Amino acid sequence: MLTADVRFEGWKTEDWSRFLDLWKPRAVKVEAEPTRPRGGVIAIVEKDTVVKLIHTAKGRIAPPPPPAPDGPPFSLAELAGSQHASWGIAAERGALDEVMERFGARARRGDDITQQALLLVTIVREMIREGGIESWPRRLHGVPVPTAPMIDRTIGSICADGHTIALGMFKDEELWTAFVARRRGRGFDVLAGPDELRPAMGVLSGEWRRDYRHLVRAVEDHYGPLSLGFFAEVERFRELQIDPRPGAWGRAVALRDVVVTPIPSAVGLALGVDVSRYALEGLRNFTQRIGWFDPVVQSLRKRLGSAATGADVTVSGTLGFDPMAALRALLRR
Repeated sequence: MLTADVRFEGWKTEDWSRFLDLWKPRAVKVEAEPTRPRGGVIAIVEKDTVVKLIHTAKGRIAPPPPPAPDGPPFSLAELAGSQHASWGIAAERGALDEVMERFGARARRGDDITQQALLLVTIVREMIREGGIESWPRRLHGVPVPTAPMIDRTIGSICADGHTIALGMFKDEELWTAFVARRRGRGFDVLAGPDELRPAMGVLSGEWRRDYRHLVRAVEDHYGPLSLGFFAEVERFRELQIDPRPGAWGRAVALRDVVVTPIPSAVGLALGVDVSRYALEGLRNFTQRIGWFDPVVQSLRKRLGSAATGADVTVSGTLGFDPMAALRALLRR
């Protein structure tokens, strides 16, 4: 996904920290956020005994005592819970060496970073199936690993060569952070932050639904025509990332809680299907109280599901899975 001469520019430390903060896992309920488990544990295991244990927030910690011969076997979930961690990875001694051996045997000189990353994920999944590596929880269980051609088709469906995609987040009447990627060939040659865009936006009105137009103009002046732009307030964007309700994204776009412009056909079709799901869900709740109209609604839902899964022009159809569902699985705690 990145060219060999990719450039990172326009980032200050605060802007980069804010951008990374957008993708931090969090609790669904705000009141549960301060006490939820945080970080993860990485354990090296030999015959059900943890010989080395690292916590991503606490550093190296003393491993637990070996399990009793007649006691329960090693449990990664219990180990993570005892350390108040939200995830865990356990690997048999030598498993990581095996991963690198397989990677070295299969990697080819011409593989780009996307192909190498996908190969590494495939090998790790093989090791999980074989029992050499264990992960908890299995948040992406059942999500297939896309191939490099799938990713190329997805990128092509949302961003033309020489064009850009942009994400703009607003807060307190200002541009909070932004991200711009410009496509060149099979990858992106520029990954830019908001530092050079803010001065070019001029004086803002304080209403982000008007001010995003100034950001669009600045992106196109600096980096190239915009193929896909996504703009919202920070807190609303965070809510949508973990919102499981049918049609949440489509409804947000329809109400202009989120502005998507321009809208590639693949994204537009996916949003249209999402809005339809939201409408049908509301209709289903209403007709369940009546009873006689519910079979008609069920038939419409089946047809909509078939249309959504069969539409290869959508991002989900191209990748073989719903990327928003995968995002929710990764971010919800």
